Amino acid sequence: MDYRASTKQLIVFSIDLYRDRGSDMIEPENHREPESPDPDEIRRKHGEEMRNRFGRDMFNDFDIDDPRFGDNLFPILDEMLEKCPVARSHVGSGYWVVSRNADVRRIGQDWRTFSSAKGYQPNRPAGLPYLMPEESDPPKHTAWRDVLNPHLSPRAVAKYDAQIRADANTLIDRFIDRGECEFISEFGAKLPGWAFFKNVLGVPVDDLDQLVQGVHNGTFAPREERPAHFGKVFEYLGNYLTFRRDQPPRGDLVDTIAAGVEYEPGVLCPWEDRVSILVDLTFGGIATTTYVMAASLHYLATHPGVREALVDDPGSMDRAVEEFVRVFPPVVALGRTCTREVEVAGTKMKQGDFVLLNYAASSRDPRVVQEPTKIDITRESVLHSAFGVGVHRCIGSNLARLELKATFEEWLKRIPDFAVKGGTGPTYETGILRVMKQLHLVF
Repeated sequence: MDYRASTKQLIVFSIDLYRDRGSDMIEPENHREPESPDPDEIRRKHGEEMRNRFGRDMFNDFDIDDPRFGDNLFPILDEMLEKCPVARSHVGSGYWVVSRNADVRRIGQDWRTFSSAKGYQPNRPAGLPYLMPEESDPPKHTAWRDVLNPHLSPRAVAKYDAQIRADANTLIDRFIDRGECEFISEFGAKLPGWAFFKNVLGVPVDDLDQLVQGVHNGTFAPREERPAHFGKVFEYLGNYLTFRRDQPPRGDLVDTIAAGVEYEPGVLCPWEDRVSILVDLTFGGIATTTYVMAASLHYLATHPGVREALVDDPGSMDRAVEEFVRVFPPVVALGRTCTREVEVAGTKMKQGDFVLLNYAASSRDPRVVQEPTKIDITRESVLHSAFGVGVHRCIGSNLARLELKATFEEWLKRIPDFAVKGGTGPTYETGILRVMKQLHLVF
């Protein structure tokens, strides 16, 4: 493998990671909405149609935690894009859902009007700890990203490639002779954690399962139970950060977090924020990439022609990774809070309103992606928002791409011919994230 070429490709794919400052130049007061039909009328017109088709009116009564949303994810996203650029939820205190690419990008880039400081979950459970820097705004967010970005840059993560590939083969060795595997438990839920724990954190991989379970329950358990699950993750990683603070420095990401940043000249951030940073990065490192891996392999298992094309032309893998990330987004939607009255796609929003940025829909918008419902691994340019937009764009995107490319390449070398086990199919859980719970493969 040409590591220089790989690093160069990663730099091309992720160059917008370092363009986030440009969002500071937005002048939302001068933004003018184009003339459009009345959004309330649009929602009323199509609401009954949605109820008849999906069992719930996802335009006027949306609920991101409703299993019917997860069971019909892609058809509902496509309906939102076509007919309802801004949906409404009345769950809890209520929230808006914005789906079209231009609107999602506008909101994501305008942190002054759409703040992250009150959290990314709608109807946030009381007692749920905040995750820094995800749930913060500049200048706090900027202070942290300035010191964290170098540890997860394309150049920094490229040196993990050999270890990730070795770990992928170690996992494959455990089941290849059986001729079958349950992909999630035996590979997909392990490799991202191994990659992050071994290469970035230095946390024992033996502790991975308890953290994966804690993060999962903190995301999908009943809302009133989520703070306790995340509390256990905070406790474990807080203890680890305290341990590392008292050890000789290694010059790694954990040392940078333990040292902290200044929010104001001479005012160091509190210890709790440093623990929160570690939890947030771990959350992203172990909770998202698995879905893209699993959904992509399920697609390849059921589309042998595409699989054979990838085997025959490994040089197309970079484009395939981007396309898979676009069509199988692990982050469905994250939220912001309006800091003032504002209008989006003809819908008036009040100060304090909560707005979900529907990243999963935005990446399927036909206004920016040709034939968006088609999976095309040969696309020359893949525009998506799966890694977010603006200052909160995913800091781990370079590592995620590396893990995905290593997984697909090593898997196809060892297991070029595989299928879904007869009588089985993938199962999912969907909320602000989407996960695949089971995938039985035979080869």
